[in-house]
Amino acid sequence: MAVSVEGAVRLQLPIHTISGIVCFGNVAMSPFLMGFCADNNVTITFLTEYGKFLARVHGKTHGNVLLRREQYRKADDLIFCARLSRNFIIGKVANARTVLQRALRDHSDKICSKDVEFAVSRLGSILSMLGNECDLETLRGIEGDAAKIYFDVFDHLILNQKESFVFEQRNRRPPRDNVNCLLSFLYTLLAHDVRSALEGVGLDSYVGFMHRDRPGRPSLALDVMEEFRPFFTDRLLLSLVNRGQVSPKGFQKSESGAVLMTDETRKDLLTAYQARKQEEIMHPFLKENVKIGILFHVQAMMLARLLRGDIDDYPPFLWR
Repeated sequence: MAVSVEGAVRLQLPIHTISGIVCFGNVAMSPFLMGFCADNNVTITFLTEYGKFLARVHGKTHGNVLLRREQYRKADDLIFCARLSRNFIIGKVANARTVLQRALRDHSDKICSKDVEFAVSRLGSILSMLGNECDLETLRGIEGDAAKIYFDVFDHLILNQKESFVFEQRNRRPPRDNVNCLLSFLYTLLAHDVRSALEGVGLDSYVGFMHRDRPGRPSLALDVMEEFRPFFTDRLLLSLVNRGQVSPKGFQKSESGAVLMTDETRKDLLTAYQARKQEEIMHPFLKENVKIGILFHVQAMMLARLLRGDIDDYPPFLWR
């Protein structure tokens, strides 16, 4: 596949090395190219400039239909949903706690250690609570409490450019500050990758176990991506801001109060996102090094194996 700008070829890649294409804003694509991508299992996702989902183009559905039937049956089993959701939440809370612990270890002289230590302690208490069986509604409440504890101290982790990158609380649709703009963009990319991984093993990304079914919402992708938010996207954001790799000049505020990033900043983020996916990390369950970008596929395969009955429980990804 070749990418041309004003008649000049700027990029040329073998089609098998491309896992997906994400188009932001007013982007046109020929039917021939969309068909070529579909035939080669390259998913195309169209988003608005705000990152709101518009449409997807993908090829034939892969995997065994029996697997998807089992997924639908299990999605109606509230006890199974609660057990699996608990593992998703354990992964998210444990990884959020590790992000805060790393900040204390590496930057205790630059952050408000007392507040962050208190948040670490409270998240530890929540992990202890998750050791007990809970119903689905209780688990959703616990997840919400943990997210609030984590985001209440998230601003402490921003060490540089504090005047321009202030985080008070999570807001979206549209984001109203630079940090939330970055978070929303990175979460959109993560959701795209997780959804592609799930569909790659034959699962229906729109039928989840923790997030309620809603037309047009990839509930299963939202379930699985929970454990990756703190470890992958949040850490990437902090690295980019603290190292000065993103600048306040790369953001614009509209009359409605929505914050948008410039095309140049979006390109820089995409480059950094792809580079981070190439880094290797030890998978705690497999006990071997894998690229971060492969983790999504590994966890999707684990979920498929659980539904097929090959394993007894879903092992969330826990960052050490």
